Amino acid sequence: MLIALDEAGAASQAGLSRRTGIYRSDMVAVLNELADAQCVRREPDPADRRRNVITLTPAGRRRLERLDTLIADAQRELLAPLTPGGQDELIRLLTVLTEHHQPPHPRPHDTR
Repeated sequence: MLIALDEAGAASQAGLSRRTGIYRSDMVAVLNELADAQCVRREPDPADRRRNVITLTPAGRRRLERLDTLIADAQRELLAPLTPGGQDELIRLLTVLTEHHQPPHPRPHDTR
């Protein structure tokens, strides 16, 4: 969620659901947690007061930076035994597998 807001800017809850693949029914819980931690701000959309616009806060940006550091450290430790070329190849192969097995984001009426 934080990455989606950082990369593409403020969005509606429905837009974030589509962007992140998080089910709309789960989106509220995720946003509540991030709002409680002051990582995101929810404000009424000036164009349509029935929906909220979600914005990344400075605290959310700092949290994202900390998470990026933790991920980079974990990757460095995990891949340490491999040569740089081996690391690149493993990441490439894992990306192929992930993309192949990633299910499409279900539509709201899809109950499977």
